[in-house]
Amino acid sequence: MEKSYLKTLELEKILNRAAQLAVCPEARTLLLEQDAFETVEEVRYALSQTDAINTLLLKNGSPRFGGVQGVDKVVNRALKGGILSMAELLEVAGALRNFQNLVSWYHITEHDMLPVDDLFYALTPQPTLEKNISSAILSPEEMADTASNTLFEIRRKIRAMENSIRDKLDAIIKNSTTNKFLQDAVVSLRNGRFVVPVKAEYRGEVGGVIHDVSSSGSTVFVEPTAVVEANAKIMQLRSQEKSEIERILAAFTDQVASIEPVFNFSYQAMLNIDVLLAKARLALEQQAYMPQVADGMWFDLKKARHPLIDKDKVVPVDVALGKEYDTLVITGPNTGGKTVTLKTAGLLCAMAQHGLLIPAHEQSTVCVFSEYLVDIGDEQSIEQSLSTFSGHMKKITGILDNAYKNTLVLLDELGAGTDPAEGAALAVSIIEQLRIQGALIMATTHYSEMKVFALETPGVMNASCEFDVESLRPTYKLSVGVPGKSNAFLISEKLGVPPRVIQRAQTHLTNDDKRLDSVLAQLDDLKLQLKASQDEVEKAKAEAEHKLESARKKYDALVKQGETELEAARLKARQMAQQVQDEAYRLTDELRKLQKDEKTSAAQRAARAREIARKETESLYGKTDVVHNVVKEFVPLKQVKVGQEVVIADIEQTATVMSLPDRNGLVEVRAGILKTKVPLSNLKAPDKLKKPANNGKPKPQPRSTTVQRVQRKASMEINLLGMTVEEALMETDQFIDHAVMNGQTMVYLIHGKGTGALRKAIHAHLRGHRNVKSFRLGQYGEGEAGVTVVELK
Repeated sequence: MEKSYLKTLELEKILNRAAQLAVCPEARTLLLEQDAFETVEEVRYALSQTDAINTLLLKNGSPRFGGVQGVDKVVNRALKGGILSMAELLEVAGALRNFQNLVSWYHITEHDMLPVDDLFYALTPQPTLEKNISSAILSPEEMADTASNTLFEIRRKIRAMENSIRDKLDAIIKNSTTNKFLQDAVVSLRNGRFVVPVKAEYRGEVGGVIHDVSSSGSTVFVEPTAVVEANAKIMQLRSQEKSEIERILAAFTDQVASIEPVFNFSYQAMLNIDVLLAKARLALEQQAYMPQVADGMWFDLKKARHPLIDKDKVVPVDVALGKEYDTLVITGPNTGGKTVTLKTAGLLCAMAQHGLLIPAHEQSTVCVFSEYLVDIGDEQSIEQSLSTFSGHMKKITGILDNAYKNTLVLLDELGAGTDPAEGAALAVSIIEQLRIQGALIMATTHYSEMKVFALETPGVMNASCEFDVESLRPTYKLSVGVPGKSNAFLISEKLGVPPRVIQRAQTHLTNDDKRLDSVLAQLDDLKLQLKASQDEVEKAKAEAEHKLESARKKYDALVKQGETELEAARLKARQMAQQVQDEAYRLTDELRKLQKDEKTSAAQRAARAREIARKETESLYGKTDVVHNVVKEFVPLKQVKVGQEVVIADIEQTATVMSLPDRNGLVEVRAGILKTKVPLSNLKAPDKLKKPANNGKPKPQPRSTTVQRVQRKASMEINLLGMTVEEALMETDQFIDHAVMNGQTMVYLIHGKGTGALRKAIHAHLRGHRNVKSFRLGQYGEGEAGVTVVELK
């Protein structure tokens, strides 16, 4: 593929910006040298990889990733027997750390199989080697004492020997006999040995070896005889230290050489991931999305934005080519956005072929071109083309030689720069030839002949860039299917050209030109009407979608809440059933023991059984967390009919009468799928069947003195009876958290009265709970001291 389009379409600028977002210099080079993908499958796979990394960036944030360079060459040198320096080993550790960090970042969140899996699975971290190198080597010039036991011992001896030498030299400096011979009372190093500065005239007074002389000659640096042997020992230890460091470096080098095959494989995968991270970061900057890739030669860009224009100023355009028409002729005034539209279409398709997401709606579609042939001019700007006619023709000659099927041809101001009649005829002929060769074509022009050609020729479509005549500014909006007017007369009049000049100019127009202007004016009016209708349709559609989405969210929330409450009710029912069953077994055992007691009479056993039953009933009633509602006053039915709809008063449940009352006054009813017998006195008429009394006036209800209990759902209360304090507090926390998530403001904690220990522990816990606004003991009808009512924040 010929690459001049990279500069003409300004794709170079896009790629350079992406390269700046890469971390490793080699990844930047790799990105800039990457050729456009040439098949549909390659483009789809490249886009899917960038999109997958883009998604991971949004979910996981940026990975911890350090810049490294040329580390693969360092590892290869280790394989060939070279000893790596401390700086080179730190570079290897940095690359290994990148491998580990990328793998960890990839697994932060769970996800299905991704197109980048092979790159991350190719990374082979070596955590032990990386840790050992990083802990042993502190900087490119310094190795840690702990790199080996031998090195630690050698450096300990060096420090001890240095301290001994300093003590001896300090004694010389502080000695009143010898300090008068010294230039300064300091100890310094010369050639790795500790020395003292002696005045030149007293060099014979201080015994020792002279190692240096000051530039003025007034000071000599003498190693006193008392420390000569110690300095020699330090030099020997320094030599041992250097040997030990070389041994450690050689050992690390051998370990690095042993991992060369997997390291190089991982290193290349890391660079490829860095390239994809750069492309994904660019997509986030541009608010870009992954387009679809068509199998055929057509593209459809929706709300496409030129990435080099400020996001707050660019006007999105919809542009398509290749399906209904293979040629798009764009007309309109200068500075109207024709060239921007041309470049946007070509640039976005080219970006996709380089694996870059595009700043357009995600429903956009691109295709794969084998060539991008562009004539926009080397000095082209949005306002004016600076190319000469001959330069244009030279470029078009090359385009005609290379244009064929799977080629996109972009021509700006085709035929300009020469006689209008000849230029228009030449422009039409060039487009006809390019169509014969099978290319897809987008061209901008001012020629009326081109507009007529597009109107009359199947497969060629007019488009226009709108221009606001009142403000003399372009709107940059593209209207496909309608040719644009140059508006030269209107613009000239707005700019102050005398009306008589405009009128005289109009007389010079041919009848065909006048008719074309009239038709275009009518089309402009129709276009405005159509645009207004489309705006109304889009607005109504957006409102409908918003309402539908809102309804769907409410539905999902209600379903979730129902499932949560149903599960809580099931759990409560199981707990209650188990509790009742346990109590029933215990009561049965006690009654059996009573029956076997021969010392008591039958009457005494019966009385005792009734007493046990009464107490156990009261006990069960006190322990259960079932809501015992005080039945509101109602008018019971005096008689019923089979099939009649009634309400069971104590549970406010609608039911259907299945049989007339028996001699005990019990009526068989069906509530849902359940059948049961209910006293006739517990049945009332449904509200909708109640008839008003007193000539249509409602009968005044007597004021009840009974305290009515607030109705509460199962999800509003939790039974903590029988639990230890630790278990109860844990259950309370979970229950309150769940209630807060469901938006509840009031809950009930059932702890019973008993000794009060559980209640005190719960109250102490609630005082410091972050979600509790206030709490109190239950009132009459709520459970009194056996229940705590909690108000949530």
